[in-house]
Amino acid sequence: MAKTFKKQVKDIIYNIAKYSARALYYIASYIIPPNENIILFESSNGRNYTGNPKSIYEEILNQGLDKEFKSVWVLTNTKTKIPGNPIKVKKPFFKFLYYTLRSGTWIFDSRHLYYLKKNKKTKYIQTWHGTPLKKLALDMDYIDMSGNQDINQYHDDFRKNSHLWQYLISQNSYSSNIFKHAFDFKGEFLEIGYPRNDILIHKNNPKDIESIKNKFNIPKDKKIILYAPTWRDNEYYKKGEYKFATEMDFDMLYEKLKDEYYLIVKFHYLVKDNIDWSKYNDFVIECDADWDIQELYLISDIMITDYSSVMFDYALLKRPMIFYTYDLDNYKNNLRDFYFDMVSEVPGPICMTTEDIIDFINNSLDDYNNIYGEKYKKFNDKFNEFDKGEASRKIIELIKD
Repeated sequence: MAKTFKKQVKDIIYNIAKYSARALYYIASYIIPPNENIILFESSNGRNYTGNPKSIYEEILNQGLDKEFKSVWVLTNTKTKIPGNPIKVKKPFFKFLYYTLRSGTWIFDSRHLYYLKKNKKTKYIQTWHGTPLKKLALDMDYIDMSGNQDINQYHDDFRKNSHLWQYLISQNSYSSNIFKHAFDFKGEFLEIGYPRNDILIHKNNPKDIESIKNKFNIPKDKKIILYAPTWRDNEYYKKGEYKFATEMDFDMLYEKLKDEYYLIVKFHYLVKDNIDWSKYNDFVIECDADWDIQELYLISDIMITDYSSVMFDYALLKRPMIFYTYDLDNYKNNLRDFYFDMVSEVPGPICMTTEDIIDFINNSLDDYNNIYGEKYKKFNDKFNEFDKGEASRKIIELIKD
């Protein structure tokens, strides 16, 4: 009884503090002016340093503009290593709130916190984080995310968020058309490709690939398979923290492929699982959450994925892809519907079992281009039409304009 009373008191104090802070924040939003030379970056809701915002920030460093622009990174862990000398602010504390008001440009790749205030003079560049296969936002007819099943509230929240976006980056015309109705987007499209993919065009060569392998301490005596699945909306520990959902038989992979391959398993940033890979220590390469997936694309010979947008980025390398979709019907019918017929369009085999994957790698991989070459070209023509390796530079031009 005493514990319950104490908890109630703590909750009351917390809520008073929270709403008082927000009230002060709203008042400050009318007083603190934005500075056009301050840029606020956030990737993966502050969980890591990656993606399109990372590539734009590093272009600032490459051009030597870090003396002209002050960069501020929003993070849940301010110990995250970031090159240069940016200001790191912890979400959602006062310093973070101050810089949402003080920054002349916001560069986010996901939705922002619902209570943030944006000055009308602040540029808001929404980079988003992938070309959609899965139905998005206002196009979704049902939802089951961390137990949230209120689709109408989800739609309302998304619309309020997206109406603040002034610029939205697109990888292809297909995405632009979908984003218009999925996000009810009213701003200006930047049809320039994804900044994060500039590296795939400029560093797809033996020297840079070797350098990345050295950076991650990747052995060079075998080929690399990258396994990069998405998350499952209904398999979670708590809100925003999802399980590593797969039916992959890693024992079987180990037995059949370890002599010729290493396997890197890259979790989606929302997945919070600690898997003990020690029994596969001469096969599975432990992947740190901070490893940049674009660099992992470059060092991988094959990628296995499912419904993730990684397929569109990886296709720029024109390397073999395998689609492990053991839950295809359930995913499509009960979690997320698709915008296109995945089975007929993806340039690689649809595998329902681990045995299917192993069979393809051992018996059909050498004939991959003959089987999927024409389909691969159509896939790239449709989904990578804007990626030319210049996206980061063009965003810098927009910020300087």
